[in-house]
This record gives sequence, structure tokens and C-alpha cells, in this order.
Amino acid sequence: MDKKIILLGLNHRTAPVEVREQYALTNVEGFEEGLLRDCPVSECLALSTCNRVEILAVTDTDAEASGAVLSYWARVCGGDGGVLSPHVYAHEGLAAVEHVFRVAASLDSMIMGEPQILGQLKASYRKAVTKGAARVIVNRLLHKSFSVAKRVRTETAIASSAVSISFAAVELARKIFGDLAGKTAMLIGAGEMAELAATHLLTNGISRLLIANRTLARAKELAKTMRGEAVAFEELFARLPEADIVISSTGSPTAIIHSRDMKAVLKARKHAPMFFIDIAVPRDIDPDVNSLDNVYLYDIDDLKEVVEGNLAQRREEAVKAQDIVAAETETFGRWLKSLELQPTIVDLMCRAEDIGRRELARTLRRIGPVDEDTRKALETLVLSVGHKLLHEPVVYLKRRAQEETAERFIDQARRMFNLDREDVPRDAHSDRKRPDADLEDDENGEAVCRPLD
Repeated sequence: MDKKIILLGLNHRTAPVEVREQYALTNVEGFEEGLLRDCPVSECLALSTCNRVEILAVTDTDAEASGAVLSYWARVCGGDGGVLSPHVYAHEGLAAVEHVFRVAASLDSMIMGEPQILGQLKASYRKAVTKGAARVIVNRLLHKSFSVAKRVRTETAIASSAVSISFAAVELARKIFGDLAGKTAMLIGAGEMAELAATHLLTNGISRLLIANRTLARAKELAKTMRGEAVAFEELFARLPEADIVISSTGSPTAIIHSRDMKAVLKARKHAPMFFIDIAVPRDIDPDVNSLDNVYLYDIDDLKEVVEGNLAQRREEAVKAQDIVAAETETFGRWLKSLELQPTIVDLMCRAEDIGRRELARTLRRIGPVDEDTRKALETLVLSVGHKLLHEPVVYLKRRAQEETAERFIDQARRMFNLDREDVPRDAHSDRKRPDADLEDDENGEAVCRPLD
């Protein structure tokens, strides 16, 4: 049993958007099933996002596997392998493992440290499990990638600061107002920047979200998605008094809000503070608005300074994160090697002998001194009992080693006897009797698929 992990992919660094679009797998039905059927692979998982497409597979040592996967990928997308190939990167063995860990920890993302990729990876894993494409090795690798991502988030500050303009805008609002609960925000414009800002506002607990846009239908569409309220552009100044926070990102060639417009708005608000963030270029809000009392205006240049400083901090934290990834990759490599039968048999026997000797030492301390012959006889006894207890499990594993699913049984034996000395929480399987017992909650309370037994 000689298994090899391979990974083929393209991303925002290696391929332009038109190539990523052509070879995306988002709308390809039955990709994993077809890959298992037509290529020499035993497990697989496909990840497809706007910035990357990656195919993870497990194969017997087969020089043709990567080429077969590439050809299949191009074929199902209606393309040519010769066109796709120059844009594709390939990793094998522990290099593939390390890459998966880096992706999960957002070290390979366009914006380092952003958490969206982890959710996308979990969704791809769920799909692979449902399709029966994720088995022992992919299961273990993906669950380990989730724990690596958690370690990176908790042990480094790589995700603790805003590095997108929309995120920085909301972080700035939070610093001004503190808790955003009970506050009302208005988005002027309904494009991608506004959508990102809306997402961050909701994450930070904003109570009401108003969305004003020149095209009311688009405002209604975004409002439905974000649980907000659409506002006709003609009603902008009538509704502005309701807003504590205003984020503007229209495509207007000239300013749409001036200080003269704000006097009636502030009067209606009884001069309660208003916070404006103008992330449009050209600017939507005339700088003279900032001269008004209780009005705080920030533009995109103010936010860029925040983002650039935070990016530098993230790059420093990435060095610590990479050390975590390297250590976890080495640990995973040891587990991969353990899937061979002989190391597992040796580990089982050593574990039994170690337990036997420790229990013998405890017993001898309790009963007092004995002569050397008695001590040796007792040691022979405990070691013999351990070996005999393991005889049938070892014979069973040897029979299974002739099958294609041998690694499944070897992995079960290693987990059953905890040969890898993992720190398993006492309540690790307390949810076995839940109706959704094939799922477990991760550190964020999100249900994720458990490795198949």
C-alpha cells in the first residue's frame, strides 16, 4: 500500500480571470465522481472559488495520475489541456499537504489572513464527503487543515487587523461608536464595496441597515440579501437623519453630499454625531462636510493608511504562522508513514510493552521488594499478556492489508489505541447520538463533517 497525495491548481497569481472562469468547477456536476471513475485516484476533493481552483487527490504511486487529472479537468470544462497546463501549479506528497494547510490558514490568499477561504474549504469538504470522494487520507488532511487554521488564528495576530477598504471602514466606525448595537447604518451605492461593507456591519452587530441606490431594484436585491431596507435615491436626504453611520461608494463623477445639504439633516437629528466614510473615487462627499460640528468624515486615503500599516503587521505574523504550518506538515507526514502496516504493528507492540512495564513498576512499588527471578517472571507475564491480547487484532490487520481499503483499518487501529498520542478531549464524541451525528461543531460553532469511521 503506497499512497501519494497530489494537488493541481490555478489561482489569481498564475491565471488571469478569464482562465479561472473557464476552468472553474462551481457549476460542474459530478466532478468528483467522474474523477474517481476516469482517473487512477482513490480519493479526491475539488475547491473552486473566484480566485482559485484546486483539485486534491490521493493515488497509488502512478506517474500518469497528475496528467490524467489535468486532462479530465480540461475536458469537463470544455477546454484544452494545452491551454490550461501553463497556468497550473502542481504539488506532491508533503508539499501538497503544506499547500492545503497554507490555503486553510489564509496564507495563500489574495488578502492574507481573511477568513472566507476556510468556509469555502469546509463547504468543498462537505460536498466531497457527501459524494463519497473523501476517505481516510482526505478526511484526515482536511480536518487537520481546519485545526491548523484554528492554531494560526489563535496563536498569531494575522487576522486581527483590517486589510480591506470595506473592513477598515467598519472597524473605524466601531472605534468611533464602540458597540454598534442600536446603531443605524446607511449604504449609498450597492456595488461590491457596499456589499462587503454591509457584511462587516452585520457581523459587528449593526441594528438597522438602509441601502440607497440610483437603481432601486439593485438596492432591493442587496437589502433582501443583507436583511436591510431599500431607499429610493430621491429620498436620500429625507432618510439621512436616521443614519448614525454613512458609507458611500457610488460611481458619481461629482460629489452628491455637501455641507449645505447637511444642515437640515443635523437639525433633524438634534445634532447627534454622524460618521461618514467615503470610499468612492471620485469622492461622493464634499470635504467641506467635515467642517460641521458632530460630523466625522473619512475618505479612502485615510483608510489606505490604516490598511497599509495592517498589511505590514500581517506579513510579520505570517512568519509565525508558517512555522506552525511547517510543524503540522511534519506531524502529518509521520501519520502518513504510519499507514503502512509494519510501523503500526511495531507501535502496537511497543504501546502494550510500555503499559505493561509501567503497571508492573506500580505493582512492585505496592507489594515491596522481590527477588530478581520473580521480577523477571512477572515482567515476562505482563508482556506475554499484552502480546497475546494483540495477536488477533494484528492477524486481522494483516488480512486487511491485502485489500484496497487497508489504510482505513490501519487508521482505525491507530486511533483506537491512540498510537499517535493525540490529545483527545474527554467530550470528543459526546454528540454521537445527535440526529446530525455525522457532523460536529468546530470552534466557531459551525457544523463540520467528522472523519468517516
